Amino acid sequence: MGEPSAQHDEFYVRYYVGHRGKFGHEFMEFELNPSGRLRYANNSNYKHDTMIRKELFLSPAVVEKTRRIIEGSGITRVDDSNWTEPDRESRRQELEIKIGNEHIAFTCAEIGSLVDVQKSADPDGLRLFYYLTQDLKCLVFSLISLHFKIKPIP
Repeated sequence: MGEPSAQHDEFYVRYYVGHRGKFGHEFMEFELNPSGRLRYANNSNYKHDTMIRKELFLSPAVVEKTRRIIEGSGITRVDDSNWTEPDRESRRQELEIKIGNEHIAFTCAEIGSLVDVQKSADPDGLRLFYYLTQDLKCLVFSLISLHFKIKPIP
């Protein structure tokens, strides 16, 4: 595989979902930077749980695949101006993406299910956001699970 272009060096993604409530600031967040460093944090104070933090480094191929997933989703053509804004009491979601010279950030109230998407003012854009965030969460959880496996696969 050849040297990545300068545009490929400019890749960053961060996802956050959380709220402040009865148990304090509860959230799940991950970020992936161009060097392949994936950082994950999950904070829940329910039953006095402690914060879970994981950090791992991904190969350039995995970073590039993540980049292609995001580009292929069409999320860069979406506008979040008609999405439900999170209020002080509700859970919020944030997705920040930097690909090349393009830097976009989305914020909306948490999406509980596809019913919430269908009821929104922009169901098509919110559906793209919903599926992309689901795909990214699945990818991150799978990578963390593989990386921190207690019993390695023989």
